[in-house]
Amino acid sequence: MYTAESVGSAHPDKICDQIADAILDACLKQDQNSRVACEVMACNHLIIIAGEISTKASVDYVNTAWKVVNQFGYDRSDFTIIANINEQSHDIAQSVDQKNDKIGAGDQGITVGYACDETNNQMPLAVMMAHDLVRLAKELIDNNTFNHAKYDMKAQVSLNYLDDNQVELKTILMSIQHEENVDLSVFKLFVKKFIMDEIATKYGFNKNYEALINPSGLFVSGGPTADTGLTGRKLLVDSFGIYAHHGGGAYSGKDYTKVDRSGAYYARWIAKHIVKAKLATQCEVIISWAIGLNKPLDIVVNCFDTNTVELDLINKIVKKIFNHDLATIIDLLKLKTTKYSNLAVYGHFGKSEKQYRFEDTIYLDQILKMVNK
Repeated sequence: MYTAESVGSAHPDKICDQIADAILDACLKQDQNSRVACEVMACNHLIIIAGEISTKASVDYVNTAWKVVNQFGYDRSDFTIIANINEQSHDIAQSVDQKNDKIGAGDQGITVGYACDETNNQMPLAVMMAHDLVRLAKELIDNNTFNHAKYDMKAQVSLNYLDDNQVELKTILMSIQHEENVDLSVFKLFVKKFIMDEIATKYGFNKNYEALINPSGLFVSGGPTADTGLTGRKLLVDSFGIYAHHGGGAYSGKDYTKVDRSGAYYARWIAKHIVKAKLATQCEVIISWAIGLNKPLDIVVNCFDTNTVELDLINKIVKKIFNHDLATIIDLLKLKTTKYSNLAVYGHFGKSEKQYRFEDTIYLDQILKMVNK
């Protein structure tokens, strides 16, 4: 049994992630060399923006945050937003920005990328279903089809992997915030028919699954006024669920010199190449980094015994075809011009290959040539 979850765009933690990445995007738009480490906390009627930012950009951090929260129906009577931003430490800056256009890792850390053949975008099936559930719910709210619903929500999908390589949809769970005067029976029928059943059918399952909808009862009080939100609190939602390891570092609010982010994107890029080239049906890439060094300390590839070629060959491919220099990684993955705020909800991985280079398997032909030598 594998279970994965996702959360909606107005979940308190995700509001914080979106604010942090909106600030990052605003800085990079004016100054591609901005150094950003932004953290956000939303608690009751207060949102605090904190961190270290060194940039030539002129960004109104508070106003940028308002643009995020306004889209969920909040106004200035709901929150006070304050910012306490310092510049990046000189010690860290000199270890990152090096001579000859070299870039050192902004910190030590372990980053993990994963891919599998369960879906067309090489992501775990339960993960994608959970994301699609909350994404569809938001779309229905946006187009005024899903009445009385609000944007704070969670989804969870449980799949049972059977011995004959078949997959059974066991349970779909959704908790969705709603207005006070709502007929819960009508509300739940809508969720089952127009959200859960739609996603189950999309992925080839029948409707004979257990549906749990707002099992706690009323969900009137939501968002940051009900639960405190923080950046970086939804690591598995952002990544691959329980299908893969996680290095522990969050992504949102960090510029590309922070290997928590760029290193994770790079590891995913490698893993996706391996799976899309059909060298394995599952691949996990674990990369370790040291602050100030421009290349990883180590790269470990694990295919969980699903590899179709020798693991030695896969390691040779990773070593020969992929350039592990951090400055080169940043350029190859176009991380100076990436729009990060779009990654802050519904997972960072499995999205458009056109928008995100770390999803684009540009070395596929080179890999296949090495395999077929």
